[in-house]
Amino acid sequence: MSTPTPPPGYGPQDPNQPGQYGQYGQPGQQPGYGQPQPPQYGQQPGYGQQPAQYGQQPGYGQPNYPQQYGQPQYGQSGYGQSGYGAPVGNLAEWPVRVGGSLIDGVLVAVPYALGLFLGRSLGNVFLLLFLLVALGVAIWNVVIQQGNTGQTVGKKVVGIKLVDGDTGRPVGPGKAFLRQITHVLDGAACYVGYLWPLWDEKKQTFADKINNTLVVKV
Repeated sequence: MSTPTPPPGYGPQDPNQPGQYGQYGQPGQQPGYGQPQPPQYGQQPGYGQQPAQYGQQPGYGQPNYPQQYGQPQYGQSGYGQSGYGAPVGNLAEWPVRVGGSLIDGVLVAVPYALGLFLGRSLGNVFLLLFLLVALGVAIWNVVIQQGNTGQTVGKKVVGIKLVDGDTGRPVGPGKAFLRQITHVLDGAACYVGYLWPLWDEKKQTFADKINNTLVVKV
């Protein structure tokens, strides 16, 4: 009498073969197609996902990139105005500005006075020579030096400088020269334009308002 053949899946089978009884009497399971495989050793879980990089913020949407300590946000300046705006709270006081102007005046007055003195005793040639020296000092100090650096000799001594009202940077020789010409308006009407910084919010003279310039502390 022959032994009946058991149906598939029943009876003694090789425990190492998939789809049959596994080890320890537990039925094995053959992995189907399209089903996720368990992660191998050393692999990261999940499909198509990268682990968060060091320093990235979790959450939804765009990550927030932290600002450095003390660094202003884009479109703002450290002084509270847009862009590179000049510091409103750092404006030079009127007495300090007067002190700087007096020093600049002395630089021009010294060669001018020498020209007058030597011209009377030695002739007009010396007068003309020293007048040219005084004019050259004034142009170098007020136009070139102030335009490029924001400071005349007097402003540098008292610790202030001239800047553009929009950018907070030196105005350049051309605008420095134009500002010097428009100081004529400050001298009109009993020099009230030179006194205007005493009560003006931005401490500007008439020439400063026309040229959009500010005098600030260094």
